[in-house]
Amino acid sequence: MNMMRALVPAACGTLFTFSMTALGAATVFLLGGTRRSQGTMLGFAGGVMTAASVWSLLLPAIEQAGQSALPAWLPAAAGVALGAVFLAALDALLSRPGRFGDPLRQSNALLFAAITLHNIPEGMAVGLAFALAAEGDSLAAATALALGIGIQNFPEGAAISLPLRQMGESRWRSFWGGTLSGAVEPLFGVTVVLIAAGARALMPWLLSFAAGAMLYVVVAELAPQSDTRGGVCAYMVGFLLMMTLDVALS
Repeated sequence: MNMMRALVPAACGTLFTFSMTALGAATVFLLGGTRRSQGTMLGFAGGVMTAASVWSLLLPAIEQAGQSALPAWLPAAAGVALGAVFLAALDALLSRPGRFGDPLRQSNALLFAAITLHNIPEGMAVGLAFALAAEGDSLAAATALALGIGIQNFPEGAAISLPLRQMGESRWRSFWGGTLSGAVEPLFGVTVVLIAAGARALMPWLLSFAAGAMLYVVVAELAPQSDTRGGVCAYMVGFLLMMTLDVALS
């Protein structure tokens, strides 16, 4: 792989997905941090994250694992379990008395950690896809992947910034909190180009690990905070939108 020729498209692709996180975080300037707007946005984010866990992460992980000697289901199943266990352990660590002072801060810290963690393999996937496109692989497939992940990142940025605002943080501090969760995508997207040969073998495990982390957060944090009629409707809209985009753009 021509490293320099691959770095530029990888950086551009992951900067787009990062900008979508920042754009989602910017909704804090429009919606504020009311409980109603938060529940609707968290429901929408939960739907998007559930669909993304399947179509953006698990199915690609199974497909990529099928090219190795291992059973295709093994990296997906093991990765999901490891991602969920890791987030459960992190949840237990954050919930120690006096760690954050109140359950809302604990919930926000877990959500930030989970979204930041799952952005790492997503950034790697986008970076690798654009790097391979520069070498002759499908540019349309890389673009579709970046677009799908970027759309998914929008409600994730909001899912961090809005609760921070409700917790009493300023709009700008809430915005930067949501934005920083996506900063790992261009960082790891460029890094994966530098280690592309070894990263391809790890991608099924990383993608499924991210899926497990996302599913844990949806069940443990997002669903309980969006259990209103508006939140449930937003969840369904988010799920259907992400599923449709993933299938249509794949």
